[in-house]
Amino acid sequence: MLNKKIIKPAGKVATEFENTVAQALVDLENNNAELKDLKDLSVCSVKEVDVAESKKAVVIFVPFRQLKNYNKIQQKLTYEVEKKLGGKQVMFIAQRRIIRKPASNNKIKMQKRPISRTIKAVHDAILDDLVFPNTIVGRRLRYRLDGSKLHKIYLDRKEMLSNISKVDSFSAVYHKLTGKEVVFEFTQQTAEN
Repeated sequence: MLNKKIIKPAGKVATEFENTVAQALVDLENNNAELKDLKDLSVCSVKEVDVAESKKAVVIFVPFRQLKNYNKIQQKLTYEVEKKLGGKQVMFIAQRRIIRKPASNNKIKMQKRPISRTIKAVHDAILDDLVFPNTIVGRRLRYRLDGSKLHKIYLDRKEMLSNISKVDSFSAVYHKLTGKEVVFEFTQQTAEN
């Protein structure tokens, strides 16, 4: 049953932690009536990211075509998997591939690169998956004096109470996956007349 839950390329073997997460998903599928949709869903890989000295986050990569099905049950599933993994924060991200820019000195005609496979599109999609079900309402790119960049991401204020504890995890996971420094903030409440 675990072999069906984890999809790996030929020759790759699932790690012990990936098997633990897959077993947790199988248990939830069998025991929880609300999560019966998990039967048809699978996992590509699992990574553990250090957020702080004692905090860890778990990133579960799912096949791109199954992301919408995961999103339907994601809030309940995240809560249950976090309980099974001992309180580690869990995030679901679609497995995407980046195709590099074709070199100008290449003599062979290469296949055109779709916009969805560019590095910017993939990094933006990772950001959207990371903060789901919250929505990104604004972005700012700040250039520091030393030349480094800081991305400021503004999230919708409606989901602030449920996500305020996860903001550190969001930035640590995004930095680990993309190498970009990110700060998440919630929009300011405006006074209505």
